[in-house]
Amino acid sequence: MIRPAPLLLLAATIAAPVQSQTRASLGIGIGSVRYEGGTAFSSAAFSPALQYASPALTADVSGSFASLPGGIWSSQGRGDLWAQTPPLADRLRLGAEGTVAGTTSPGGGWTAGAHGIGEVLWSASRWGFGLGGGPSVGWIGDTTPITALHLRTRAWWRPPGTQGTSEWQASAEPTRFPDGWFTDMSVGATLARGPLVASLWAAARVSHAYASTVAGSAFLQLFLFPSVSLELGGGSYLRDPYQGLPQAGYATVGVRVHATRRSAATRAAPVARLSPLVPDPRGDSLVVRFHFDKAHSAAIAGDWNQWRRVPLRPLGGDVWEGKLALPRGLYHFNVLVDANTWVVPNGVAAVSDGLGGMVGVLLVP
Repeated sequence: MIRPAPLLLLAATIAAPVQSQTRASLGIGIGSVRYEGGTAFSSAAFSPALQYASPALTADVSGSFASLPGGIWSSQGRGDLWAQTPPLADRLRLGAEGTVAGTTSPGGGWTAGAHGIGEVLWSASRWGFGLGGGPSVGWIGDTTPITALHLRTRAWWRPPGTQGTSEWQASAEPTRFPDGWFTDMSVGATLARGPLVASLWAAARVSHAYASTVAGSAFLQLFLFPSVSLELGGGSYLRDPYQGLPQAGYATVGVRVHATRRSAATRAAPVARLSPLVPDPRGDSLVVRFHFDKAHSAAIAGDWNQWRRVPLRPLGGDVWEGKLALPRGLYHFNVLVDANTWVVPNGVAAVSDGLGGMVGVLLVP
């Protein structure tokens, strides 16, 4: 299915999973695109997607192969790679992102774009801010590449009580093109409620050298079954100056089959039937203790430190202890046992991590 593609995807840095996960899916649908001048076409499309996600690295690869009227085919593809360092000082980290994209046309023509950016990130468990920049390059067939300086400032916020399934984002991206500057400003939100996931996006391009334009889109995903979702999308996207793609409106409908089942905890709003973990105060620290039968090692990771592992101390008798320094609030955590299994300790309330897994709930009153 055809979807709008901004220059660089906003990395979901605050929704990092507690362990690495790989997700694959295949979409089948139909779509219509309308370009300036009233030209329109309909297509049947196959759109595979693959994602690998871990606390420090996220990689996405997606594509679309569309059958156009007259028995001809076109294709487009995109790959995104994002990485971050562990916290360097308090909430300060460094990040890097790379994007490649390309299209092919029935006549044998092709376009491609590549974008790289380095960032300084300041983030907490529910919000963050990033500032960075890097080069962007575009190719149209065998013509001379176009190179530009691309800057970006962005912010994100995750509402409390959503377990990482909802997020608001905003960005401003000034770009120095050969003929002058333009700035793309965008706001977006991903909202999840039960089996429905909605993504909303709006953007404006402001420039004295180029015409200022606006665009917006909406995308709905309804999970009919844990591995099957219905997808509806529509709206418009801005012109891509790197690949020479015009501004256009679009509408799509299709079905996506997921290789990984969506967990029941994600489909429904989680209700904690158990109690959150409440640590015991000990001086200036908070102490947590867990029982793991025949464990050789244990480490705790939570959203208070961007899911960085902190070893627990063995006390004997299958008891493991850790000391935390946390202000009052609600947190999420998991424990890594024997360096290969992430678990929520027995008796602790758990909620979905938004990626098919579960995380424990820790409360500091």
